Amino acid sequence: MNKNQVDGRANEAKGKVKEVAGKITGDKSTEYKGKAEKHAGKAEAKYGDVKRDIKKDSK
Repeated sequence: MNKNQVDGRANEAKGKVKEVAGKITGDKSTEYKGKAEKHAGKAEAKYGDVKRDIKKDSK
């Protein structure tokens, strides 16, 4: 696992927690920030996955 995969999945989890906290408290701002962070984390993790696959295929 590379740094992008780890960071991406961590950000995805943090975003999900924020999203749920926003839903529970009724704070739309926190909910939307959490959704954005979750999606950014997914993108970073995907980038890390592709990076890993390219490195693996080049060997």
